[in-house]
Amino acid sequence: MLSSISNAEVSIVIPTYNESENIKGILHLIKEHLPKNTNVEAIVVDDNSPDGTGKIAEAYFESLKEKTRYTINVINRKTKEGLSAAILNGIQQAKGKIIVVMDSDFSHPPQLIPKLVDALKQSKIDIVVASRYLNGGSIQGWSLKRKIISRIATIIAKKGLGVKESDPMSGFFAFNKDIIKGINFDAIGYKFLLEMIVKVKDASIKEIPYTFSDRQNGKSKLGTKTILEYIHAVWNLYRYGKKNQRNEKRTSVRFVSKAARFFSVGASGLGVNYLTSVLLTTNLDMWYLHATILGIAFSITSNFFLNKYWTFEDRDFATKRTIIQFGKFSAFSSIGALVQLGIVYYLVDEIGLSYPSSLLLAVTTAAFSNFVLNKKWTFKEKLWS
Repeated sequence: MLSSISNAEVSIVIPTYNESENIKGILHLIKEHLPKNTNVEAIVVDDNSPDGTGKIAEAYFESLKEKTRYTINVINRKTKEGLSAAILNGIQQAKGKIIVVMDSDFSHPPQLIPKLVDALKQSKIDIVVASRYLNGGSIQGWSLKRKIISRIATIIAKKGLGVKESDPMSGFFAFNKDIIKGINFDAIGYKFLLEMIVKVKDASIKEIPYTFSDRQNGKSKLGTKTILEYIHAVWNLYRYGKKNQRNEKRTSVRFVSKAARFFSVGASGLGVNYLTSVLLTTNLDMWYLHATILGIAFSITSNFFLNKYWTFEDRDFATKRTIIQFGKFSAFSSIGALVQLGIVYYLVDEIGLSYPSSLLLAVTTAAFSNFVLNKKWTFKEKLWS
């Protein structure tokens, strides 16, 4: 760790792993866009990068002639412990009362840092999120596959955990450090912001739109492990919410809550279907129709078990009972698909409604009917409960 200014007002936490091609440039760009009249420290938390990312950051700081308003600390961790854990480590070492978290690969523009900091200083806001999905925000350079995965993850967070923000998965945000005092973080996977939003009660949150640009240098860290860590993190946060929430007595709220979970599982099923089909065709050279059929089968199966365990909280996995439930669930899923096709055909060919509008109405109707049928007949719950 290098020396730091003791009166830093803003600490910028930058987790890194093998970012030798980016780290010097991003640190320089941060220096060029410091908030006015503000002492800033950049904290590079490096997970023992084999490419020497930490040493490059240290060398850049040593080369600076002006170090009064901008300083750089490098935390060299001995092992690769994950992005959220790195962020938490940086926050614990931070001198500033305002924390900014961002990536080092230029996907998060340092030009936006003053705007994030000003929003915290000038209003009673606890967290400011740079959002890709707010009006005015966008994503550049991502493949369709990457966009679908991101959207599904966001839907799961919003519907499954009750998060209202447009981009709770953002890796670019700022917050007042005091709001996390006394909170224990799991720091699993890549989404520290999501855990903070769930665990900081009654936090005031503002979103600012920005354009996310995919990295030009280095390799993306997204992979199967990342997806599994995200599922693990969401499950932990769901259990945390269940443990801390009061017993909800309003029937309408319980009904809507279960419906939201059911639809979140449905969204995850789209991801399972897509990924399974793509993996089978690309890695096993399977015929696309066979891959699609298996993708559908996998998604129905994953949807069933997630809904049984999570949505309807049925923990009885006796063989006969589970097989009967799975049969009903599969049948209702097939009925839902037929309902969707029928509605689309009727609205487009008979009524003359546009296909996008027809599809939206059909999917909504089919999903809701699927929820009602499974709630009543598969999992034997009272409909309005």
